[in-house]
Amino acid sequence: MNGQPIIEIRGLRYRYDTGTLALDGVDFQLFPGETVALLGPNGSGKTTFALHLNGLLRGEGFLSVCGLAMENQNLAEIRRKVGLVFQDSDEQLFMPSVLEDVAFGPLSAGRTAEEAREIALAALDQAGMRYAADKAPYHLSAGEKKRVAVAGVLAMNPEVLVLDEPTTFLDPPAQRDLVALLARLEQSKVLITHDAGLARALASRAVFFERGKIAADGPVEEVVERFHWDAAPPTVPAAAQT
Repeated sequence: MNGQPIIEIRGLRYRYDTGTLALDGVDFQLFPGETVALLGPNGSGKTTFALHLNGLLRGEGFLSVCGLAMENQNLAEIRRKVGLVFQDSDEQLFMPSVLEDVAFGPLSAGRTAEEAREIALAALDQAGMRYAADKAPYHLSAGEKKRVAVAGVLAMNPEVLVLDEPTTFLDPPAQRDLVALLARLEQSKVLITHDAGLARALASRAVFFERGKIAADGPVEEVVERFHWDAAPPTVPAAAQT
């Protein structure tokens, strides 16, 4: 692929305090505008790997984001560039209203209250959730919570989105809405999923984790077929396909 990788990782190793070796020499690249699906069984290292992408975990090896080495002096900037969307949206939504929740990041980054409000409203527009700006997050459906969580990340203007099992807890209509939203976003994406259909809908490339190593890296369909990792794909509305 042409161009410089937006994320580059070489020889990444991580061992938990329990002694479990979760990552054992992982090499990985993500290019601008690319969406890569991380496939593999539970415990294979996918989430541990993803938490290294913005420094929530720090292992051995080389890791750079947007040309910044994963070092203490670069950590704040890297965390602005890599936005995490957790599997459980309730872990991300904690303010009294949706608008306050989405504005929290820009406020923390030093924006004025008015600037943060405008940024938050724009992010909610992008996620199709402006109508819920004054609602309490706990009044939202699971699908609405997920889109608000995405809006909160978008408000920080990241260059990379990391999404951990984003369709968990969502019914089929909410899954379709989320897939359409993610398909519209221009950021590079790392998508952790067990759903081969979701990988097909959003990613051009997949990596398969096995026992802390990448066992395969290639086109989604090839990786899915090699490991018999199949499921019915969600439908992306025609308007969202680009």
